[in-house]
This record gives sequence, C-alpha cells and structure tokens, in this order.
Amino acid sequence: MAARKLKQRDGTTVDTALIDAFKEGFHGRVILPGDADYDRAREIWNANIDRHPGMIAQCLGTADIIRAVTFARENSLVVAVRGGGHNVAGRGLCDDGIVIDLSLMKGVHVDPHRQTAWIQAGATLGDIDRETALYGLAVPCGVISRTGIAGLTLGGGVGWLVRKYGLSCDNLISCEVVTADGKLVTASEETHADLFWGLRGGGGNFGVVSSFLFRAHPVFMVLGGMILYPRDAAKAVLQKYRNFVRGAPEELTAYAALMSTPEGQPAIAIIACCCGDPAEGEKVLAPLRSFGAPLADLIQPLPFPAMQAMFDGAFPDRSHNYWKSAFLTELPEDVIDIIVEHANRMASPLSAIMVEFYGGAMGRIAPTATAFSQRQADYNIGVMSQWLDAGESDRHIRLARQAYDALQPFATGRYLSNFVSDENPDQVREAFGDNYARLRAVKTKYDPANLFSLNQNVKPA
Repeated sequence: MAARKLKQRDGTTVDTALIDAFKEGFHGRVILPGDADYDRAREIWNANIDRHPGMIAQCLGTADIIRAVTFARENSLVVAVRGGGHNVAGRGLCDDGIVIDLSLMKGVHVDPHRQTAWIQAGATLGDIDRETALYGLAVPCGVISRTGIAGLTLGGGVGWLVRKYGLSCDNLISCEVVTADGKLVTASEETHADLFWGLRGGGGNFGVVSSFLFRAHPVFMVLGGMILYPRDAAKAVLQKYRNFVRGAPEELTAYAALMSTPEGQPAIAIIACCCGDPAEGEKVLAPLRSFGAPLADLIQPLPFPAMQAMFDGAFPDRSHNYWKSAFLTELPEDVIDIIVEHANRMASPLSAIMVEFYGGAMGRIAPTATAFSQRQADYNIGVMSQWLDAGESDRHIRLARQAYDALQPFATGRYLSNFVSDENPDQVREAFGDNYARLRAVKTKYDPANLFSLNQNVKPA
C-alpha cells in the first residue's frame, strides 16, 4: 500500500520541498509515513484510536512548537497536539495532517521556597511526582501516573487532592502559550488574562501550551489505598459511600469503583486518599473500614507518588477504551440501582463504573471564575468500557452507551470533558454552560480560523 502523504484541509498534498524546508529549521524529530518508527510514533494509549498523520513533529522546545504551528497555518493543515497521549478520545492524533508532539518535552523544575513547579507540556504525572516528592510537595493532578499534565490541566484536572486543593487548573499560576499566529505569550492573571481564563478548563482551543507554572502543596505521605468488597454488596457499599463522603473532611478524597479484581472477580471498591495528619486520617476512615465484610482492606500510609501510580496497571497501554461521563448533584436510590445493574452487565474484567464525589475546594470557586464551569455538580459517574480484543468493540461501546443513557434522567447535562470518548457540538455548548459565549470570544480573538479544532471545540464567531 502506498504511503500516506501530508495533506492540506482540502485534500491537496503538500509539496515535498516545503516539508524538506520545514525539517531544515526544526531541531526535534520529523517523522513521516513510511519511516521506520512511524507506526510506533502514532500509537497512543487507547488502541481504539487508529489514525495516520501526514507528519509527526516531535518538538524539543518552544521554538520547535512555533515553527510547527506556523507551518501548519501557512499550509492549511489539520492540527493535533499530543502531550502524554493518554486522552481517551484520541485528540492527540489526526489523519493526514500534522501532529505537534510534545512528548519529548518533559522538564520539571521545582522551587521549594516558593512552592511552585515549572513543568513542560510533555510531562506525565509520574514525571512531576518524581521531582516534587524530593521536596515533600505535590501538584494536584490526576489519578494515573502515565497521564499527561497538559491535556489534564486544560480540561480541568481532577485527582486525589481535588477536595483539599482543587482542580489542576485551579493551581495554575501561568502558562507559556504559542497562539495560532505563531506568537509566544505568557498567560496569567496579569497578562493575557482572558486567555488564561479560557485555558483553565477550555481545552486545547486557544493554542499550544509549552509549559505550565503550578502551585505545589506540602503533601508527601498520605493514608491511601482501597477497601474491596464482593460485588453482591455493591448497593449497600454505595449507600454507605454516599452517606459518608458528604460529611468527610476535605483532606479526604474518596471514590467508589465497580470493577474487577486482578483475578477477574467482580467487586466494588472504595478508594481513598487522605492527605492530612495520618492519625486524624485513621479516625476519619474508621467508619468505612469497619463497614460490612470486605474482601481486603488495603488502606495504608503511602508516599503520594505511590498513590498516584496505584491503578496504572488497571489501564494497560494499547487496551481499547470507550468512556462516558455524567455529572449529578445527588446520588438517589434509583441511580445506585442503575449503576449496579449496568456494572453487572459489563462484559470485560477491565471495564468499570466510577462514582467520584468532589465538592470541597473545587466547589467553592465560582463557575464563571475559570472556563471549567462544572463546579456545583458533586458527583461524576464515569462509565469506562475497556477491552483487549478489537473484534469486540461494538459490544463494549454499546454497553457503555446504554449505561450513560440510563443515567441521563438524573444528570445535569454537564460532564467531565477529559472523561469522554465522543461528543457533539450541542454537548460541548451545554457542558460549558454560561461560559460558552465568553469562550467563543476568546477563541475568536486568539484562533479566528479554528486552527486548533481537535479538542472540545468552541467554534470562533
């Protein structure tokens, strides 16, 4: 089969001489179809995504990003921006266009005196934890160590510290951004404040962020892990979870997961991370640890990086994934019944339904203070179909959609954008709510031609 070519949006092939000229001034790696490492370079975590870019530009620094953005704009290319490659929707890949690949840009610099961390956009949470832990600090971000910081933060960023310290985007001090016109700007509360507002939850709509400056917090040892129960106890465990988390201190973030054990046995787990005083954490978690007849109680003191990596094995590379998300303000009995029923229907031991309770620091920020507007819906229900055999894809996707549809009578219409495999323009507008018009104005100012369209896209006016 003939190698694919780099094409403009209208399908016209880009002249080889233009590609050669681009490569001359690019200091990273340019990978084209037919190159020996092309197939490896276009792989991402979710094997359900199989796209064939016309060019993969692996940047070494901000100058490379500027060159790639300028080349894409001048040649009318479809643009995908790849950070950690862990986005379930596969927004870091495209067909025929250019992938601006930041995965080689993994620098992390911690200032322990100011309690800040400067992080390049290709870093994963594991890269960050490895450096911040040296100083007894942590940046609030995510639950899986292989997740990329860029996509996580631009979509909001929910993690184990969300109730105490808020979202990842709530801890952002500034960003270095390459905009669609190829200019480098710093976005913060003081400079390009409108862009900074949009970047905190508005996705990759406005440019390519090359680095982030975050606040870090004094977190090293946590009391964390999970309590595992048999699946037939799921309804009682979810009721207990619902009643417990409402009154829990903000130092505790706890999620419930209808999942399977490593041996494939259906189960339900309460997964907890308490970032406060360990002795106080023992008291806080005592009502959970004394409830029912668990299969295992794995709660223990852990370094925070170990907490963040605890479930990496549950999301193996190159597994097939299809996810949906629904926000709810309450967890009534009918919803608990729906969750249990559809979790029991899931046909893969890798599949799960997560119940995540937020509130706390995240919920005290006004919905209009950042582009992330979903502040008042306390529960996220994450439906995660995951499987290994590509031939079973239709079945697992159908099961996820059925669970999601069953939840809709109780949902707010909002969802966690980083948790969704597909969405239509109406859902994007509804997800951003009252912030959509302001986001559209920011988009029109910084990307009027919608160069950056492979995201939770807000179309410019």
